[in-house]
This record gives sequence, structure tokens and C-alpha cells, in this order.
Amino acid sequence: MAERDIPRAAVLEVLLAGECIENYPADKPFPSGLFLGHMGGRAIHAVAALAEEGERVYIITAYEPSLDVFEPDFRTRRKT
Repeated sequence: MAERDIPRAAVLEVLLAGECIENYPADKPFPSGLFLGHMGGRAIHAVAALAEEGERVYIITAYEPSLDVFEPDFRTRRKT
């Protein structure tokens, strides 16, 4: 996150107030999801997993989505 200039507070905001755009229920050791939010005009994606007991969230990664991979809405993956 630091290398991508994405503050921890921005990732937390994405997870708390953003939109879950993809679910990965088969991920191990915990199910995870891809969340979309915005920070200062930048789209931010965060992938996080929720521990089964629901007491911990593990942030896996955070990045600015690329238009090479996503449509301009940053919710829809481009067809390849």
C-alpha cells in the first residue's frame, strides 16, 4: 500500500463504505472479496478476507484498478 501511495485510512474506508464487486467464497483459509471505493478522485480496489469467526479482517492487497483490466466503471472486468 505504501509503494502505491494508498494510505491505510483509505483502505479502511473502502472496506467500510465501499462496494463489494466480487466474492471469492472458495478462497482459503477464509472467504474474501474485492471492494471498490474512491479516495480523492482515485478508484481504489481492496481485497480482504473475513475470518470465519467474523472478528478479524485480513487485508490482502490494495491497488488502483487498471483500465486494461476493468471497464471505466472499475466494477466490470474487460472481456479478453
